[in-house]
Amino acid sequence: MGPGFAIVLVFVGCCSNVVSLELLVRQFPGCGNIVTFAQFVFIALEGFIFETNFGRKKPAIPLRNYVIMVTMFFTVSVINNYALNFNIAMPLHMIFRSGSLIANMILGIIILKKRYSASKYLSVALISAGIFICTIMSARQMVSPLYWHVDLALLMSARMGIFQETLYKQYGKHSKEALFYNHCLPLPGFLLLSTDIYNHCVYFSHSTPTVVPVVGLTMPIMWLYLLINVITQYVCIRGVFILTTECTSLTVTLVVTLRKFLSLIFSIISMRAALEEDEDEEEGWSIRKTATVLDLEIVVDYLQ
Repeated sequence: MGPGFAIVLVFVGCCSNVVSLELLVRQFPGCGNIVTFAQFVFIALEGFIFETNFGRKKPAIPLRNYVIMVTMFFTVSVINNYALNFNIAMPLHMIFRSGSLIANMILGIIILKKRYSASKYLSVALISAGIFICTIMSARQMVSPLYWHVDLALLMSARMGIFQETLYKQYGKHSKEALFYNHCLPLPGFLLLSTDIYNHCVYFSHSTPTVVPVVGLTMPIMWLYLLINVITQYVCIRGVFILTTECTSLTVTLVVTLRKFLSLIFSIISMRAALEEDEDEEEGWSIRKTATVLDLEIVVDYLQ
């Protein structure tokens, strides 16, 4: 699979994933844990069957490297979620997150001793400036808590991408293997969230029944939304992991950054009707904020 096909998977999978994500959080704003758990279980199970042949195939890349990668991802996620405790407006939060493109270029120069063409420097600057302008214009509140933790997460996220690039250069291209271990190893951590996941399983099971098209089966509509979300997430992240083996870390970050921008547009469009129907504007903004949190923190963090 070439980079062109992988980019198609990223944009089609991730952007359609946003729609199902909005449908989920519109009904249950706190369903992030069950969504993430379902995504990880599905991808890990698929990899266990088709990639590791039920555990009989040994990894080409030493397991310790995957442990390092997962640890870096966990740290980035914790820092990003901690930043939200300071009541940072999500558009403003996205400004810092979108800076990962510049961070990746800087670390590539420092760590990998890379030199880029003038057109790449200009492209990175223009794209980052465009995302900055678009996001700042949508901000509804200006708060000034400590932003150092956001910058730390940004740099560590970029470092994680470079770490992946060096692994593939050393051990070869193993995108499906990396996809499996990066989703299998963190699974025990969901035991800490088991109560919340169980409660939302109950909530989902009591949602309105609906008939699944084509198949003709009847199931709670929230489970249907979750199924669609998991499948589109797999398509999205499969494309990203293919990209990490075919392209440089900077290129992957560029694609993900553009995907962030399109996801924000999709999020705003899909939530417009809900916001207009909301009698309380602050409540509507809270829903959109939650949806964007899930979109960026659950999906995008791991893609990078």
